[in-house]
Amino acid sequence: MDPQHRRKSGINLPASMSETSLRLEKFSPAKNLISPLKSMSPRTISNLSASPSKSTSTCSDRFIPCRSSSRLHTFGLIEKASPVNDGGSSGNEVYTRLLKSELFGTDFGFSDVSAGTSRVGSPMSPSRNMLRFKTEQPSSSSNSPFSPSILGPDSGISGDGMTPTKPPRKVPKTPHKVLDAPALQDDFYLNLVDWSSQNVLAVGLGTCVYLWSASNSKVTKLCDLGPNDSVCSVQWTREGSYISVGTNIGHVQVWDTTKCKRIRTMAGHGTRAGILAWSSRILASGSRDRNILLHDLRVQNDYISKLSGHKSEVCGLKWSFDDRELASGGNDNQLLVWNQHSHNPVLKLTEHTAAVKAIAWSPHQNCLLASGGGTADRCIRFWNTGNGNQLQKIDTGSQVCNLAWSKNVNEIVSTHGYSQNQIMLWKYPSMAKVATLTGHSLRVLYLAMSPDGQTIVTGAGDETLRFWNVFPSAKAPASIKESSLWSSMRSQIR
Repeated sequence: MDPQHRRKSGINLPASMSETSLRLEKFSPAKNLISPLKSMSPRTISNLSASPSKSTSTCSDRFIPCRSSSRLHTFGLIEKASPVNDGGSSGNEVYTRLLKSELFGTDFGFSDVSAGTSRVGSPMSPSRNMLRFKTEQPSSSSNSPFSPSILGPDSGISGDGMTPTKPPRKVPKTPHKVLDAPALQDDFYLNLVDWSSQNVLAVGLGTCVYLWSASNSKVTKLCDLGPNDSVCSVQWTREGSYISVGTNIGHVQVWDTTKCKRIRTMAGHGTRAGILAWSSRILASGSRDRNILLHDLRVQNDYISKLSGHKSEVCGLKWSFDDRELASGGNDNQLLVWNQHSHNPVLKLTEHTAAVKAIAWSPHQNCLLASGGGTADRCIRFWNTGNGNQLQKIDTGSQVCNLAWSKNVNEIVSTHGYSQNQIMLWKYPSMAKVATLTGHSLRVLYLAMSPDGQTIVTGAGDETLRFWNVFPSAKAPASIKESSLWSSMRSQIR
C-alpha cells in the first residue's frame, strides 16, 4: 500500500500490516450491550458450570464471623465516657460511632448525646443476640462483657435468664419473753428444764420443782425435796401427765402433775442422777456413778436393767423416736448407742475430745444422730448409727451444751457455753447458719422446745429463762400474736 493511500484512510499502520487485514465494524450501542451470558448457547453455559474443580465443597456467598469468640472488646471500641470535646475533635467521634455501627450494628454502644447518657452493650454478653432485629437495652452497664450482672450470679438481683434467690427466713433476734429463775444452777452436768406435750414448762430451782403453764402463765410449785437433797434433772413423759425428777442423792421420783402427788420413788444410783430420758414405757436415768438404769413403772423393782459402759459421769441420754436405740454421752468423751436386746453398747463412738452432753436424734431420717462436745471439742458431729460412720463434723467455736432438732423443718438448734454463750440455728445437711442469737450472760446450759415446735426456751446461770420464736409452723410460717401470754414484760417463775 502506497503512502498516499494510508493518508486517505487516516490510519497509520506498520509497514508489515496491510489495511485489508484490519477489519473495522461500526459501533452499535443497542447491539453490543447484550450480556455475554445471553450470547452464549445453553451448551456453552452448561460446559462452564461443569468445568473441572479440585474442591467439591459448597460455599456460601459471604463469610459471617462469629463475634462471640472474636474478643472485639480488646480493641477498645466500647465507648467510654470522655470530657467535652472541642469542635476540632467532633469528626473523630462521628467516625468512631459510624465504625461501631458498621461493625456491631446500630443498637450496639450507641450514645445518646442529646440525652446526656451513654448506653453501652457488649457483643460478648450471653444475653445479647447479634442477629435479633431489635434488642432491649440493658438498664445498667456491666463492668465485664462476660457477666450478665455486675454483682455476679450469687447476688439477689436477677439478670436475663436468672431466677431471684429465695430470701432467708427472718428469725427474731430478741426473746419475746423472759422469766426470772432464781437459783437456777450453773452446772454443765444438770438438766433442769423440760417442756411437756401439754404445754407446761417444768423448772428445777434448788430443792423445788416449779410448773409454768404457757396457756395462762400460772406457776405451780410441784414439790420441795427438803434441805438434805436438791433437784438435778427433770423429764416429762411423752403424754405429759407425769414427770420424773432426779435428785442429788441418786433417787428418781415420778409425780402426777394433775394431782401434785408423788406416785413412785426408785433408788439404785449411788450419787446424783443428772440426766433422765423417757421412751414410750421405759425411763432411763444416768448418774455420776457411771451407770445407766432402766426403770419400768409397771414393775415393782426399782430398775429392770443396768447398763455399764461409761468410765465417767453420764451426762447425756436420748431415746430414738422408734424406741429401738438409746444414745448416751459421758464425761469420758464417749458416745455410746444401746439397743433393747443387749447389755453392751452396739456402738462406741470416741471421736469427741470433751464431755458429750448434747445429743439429738433426727425426726426426719432414721439412724441419724447428732452429738456435741464440750469446751475442748466444740464440735457438732453427725452419725449414721446403722453402720457407725461419721457423716459430718462442724467446729462451732464454743462449748456445745444442748442440741434439739426441729420437727417442722430440717434444721437443728444448738446452745453454747464458753466462750460465746450463744444460740445457733443450722440448716441440715448444709449446716449453713440460719441465725445466731445472743442475750444470756452465762453458759446456755438448758434447752427445751414447745409442743408445736416453733418456740424454744433457754436457761443459763444468769438465772433467766428466755423464749425465742425460731422455727416456722409445720404448715406455713406464722408469727405469734402479741398477747398477755407472750408479753415482753419480764416475769418471775416463782
